[in-house]
Amino acid sequence: MVDTAGGEEPGRLWREVAGATAGSDYARAYASRFDSLAATGRDVHGEAAFVTGVAAPGAHVLDAGCGTGRVGARLQDLGHPVVGVDVDPAMIEVAGERRPDVLWVVADLAALDLPEAFDVVVAAGNVVPLVGAGSAPAAVAALARHLRPGGLLVAGFGLTSSQLPPEVPPVALSAYDEMCERAGLRLVSRHAGWAGDPYDGGGYAVSVHRAPGGDTADGGD
Repeated sequence: MVDTAGGEEPGRLWREVAGATAGSDYARAYASRFDSLAATGRDVHGEAAFVTGVAAPGAHVLDAGCGTGRVGARLQDLGHPVVGVDVDPAMIEVAGERRPDVLWVVADLAALDLPEAFDVVVAAGNVVPLVGAGSAPAAVAALARHLRPGGLLVAGFGLTSSQLPPEVPPVALSAYDEMCERAGLRLVSRHAGWAGDPYDGGGYAVSVHRAPGGDTADGGD
């Protein structure tokens, strides 16, 4: 999660949201919330299942805005080498404690510069609106630069105020598509959620964009 709009500290918007809902120990509280949901039998791995459905077996995945690592850890278990990136050191610390077998990196998505490229970049958990309006174009461009030819950017986020924390302004799909287009990506598919149903104009969308080049014979089309 990133917010560098107007020269503000990276991650400011995310920390405001997290601190308001969970207090100073927000990172562990965030992870524990999903543990509790899983303990009730709820499937908390829809994002990873979706990514596995559009990616080739063993695809190298960047979990952008990884938080405490729920999505990235599951993808690693499903056979995808993963690197997780988040601007928040507290979230990365928890991710590392839980899954030391995954590489977790503290970095600002808007200034991301890793020494490798990926088959898939996934930005789940409202990462796009949480980066802030001023930083979102730079973040999308940076994520696009980390895609291999033909690679996929998969992003899911709420589109209305009712789908987002009160502090977070919505990002219109048209604005997001324009950011992706400027970064050289084209829209492949759009879905109403991580279950993969076609997008119906509702308040949440999962968008799949593709980088130019490469072999496009996968589940993303």
